[in-house]
Amino acid sequence: MLSMSNVSPSPGTPMAASPLTRACLEIDEYAAGLGWDKPARLFALVDTARLKKQEPRLASQLGLDTDDAGQSSLTPIEQDTVPSGTPLDKFLGTIAWPDAVVGCALTVERLMLPPSAEASVPEGLSDKQLSKWVAGHPERQEVRITVAVLRDGSRESAVRLREKDSSTEVLTGGGLVPGLAEALAATFA
Repeated sequence: MLSMSNVSPSPGTPMAASPLTRACLEIDEYAAGLGWDKPARLFALVDTARLKKQEPRLASQLGLDTDDAGQSSLTPIEQDTVPSGTPLDKFLGTIAWPDAVVGCALTVERLMLPPSAEASVPEGLSDKQLSKWVAGHPERQEVRITVAVLRDGSRESAVRLREKDSSTEVLTGGGLVPGLAEALAATFA
């Protein structure tokens, strides 16, 4: 671990949300606080109660020494920097988590097209050509995607558009970014 972050709950995080949804939104809010045009960030997700019990000094460093009345929660811990220049799928294929890690999350910025524009994508483009074509498309959207998965298969995603950069405008759902969720889940295999 290079750095650890105590991601404090964002004011817009729904209280009724699952611990995984809350963790995903907290990571999104943390990334939003850093600004745009940042590299991908990887987080281990640990059970907060277990962390407090087994690693009280670390929990204290992370600001987790207050009592949450036994509420089930996850603590995101930022990992070493994702190496630039390495394809994300190749990097994720090198990860193995210790048993104390109950899940993981990744936040990454990408360009997306609306569904109406996807029909006009030229066939037979290489990945590099496709990226260039999307970057030049007038309907492209810059987004920050945060995907979180647990060992038990639970998944959550948060998508934030750069043009609507507000915690009240973040779209969430377990099936929003299935390919990335699969890649993160494979780190537990």
